[in-house]
Amino acid sequence: MRLDEKKAVTATLAAKLGEADVVYLTDFTGLGVESMNALRQRLREKDAEFMVVKNTLALRALEDLDLPDIKGHFTGPTGLVLTGSDPVPAAKVVKDFAAENENRPVIKIGVVDRREIEAEAVYRMADLPSMDALLGSIAGSLTAGVSGVVGGIAALIRDIAVMIEEVAKKEEAGG
Repeated sequence: MRLDEKKAVTATLAAKLGEADVVYLTDFTGLGVESMNALRQRLREKDAEFMVVKNTLALRALEDLDLPDIKGHFTGPTGLVLTGSDPVPAAKVVKDFAAENENRPVIKIGVVDRREIEAEAVYRMADLPSMDALLGSIAGSLTAGVSGVVGGIAALIRDIAVMIEEVAKKEEAGG
């Protein structure tokens, strides 16, 4: 690769790393081209990207970025998973894909919101519901609370109506 090409790749990589809220470094040893393409496709469906990078270029791209010191993890074949604010969907894809492909790729380290997280934390994150599912669950809980209050008020009004009806019947009978 010529120097101008290396500079262009480094600049592109630096821009992508700078924009990503979530970065997972993976070791993809043993994955063939078809498997890598399948992984890329699954990640794209979750608004994530998988890039194979030359470690020397990645190290240059990291130089001016506000990221934790993850340089020591750029050894051997390195693939980057880059995504937006929700780290769970991409972690699920990598974990599920690895389960189907002889535990490949392997997470080396993660960076979420500019903080380094261990590989085990990424795998645990993969078992969590997505942000949308969590928000839906919270909304459901809030709705259930409100409908419980509404049901209680409706029961109270119904009881008052029954008491008024009883009083009216007594007055008619006695009156």
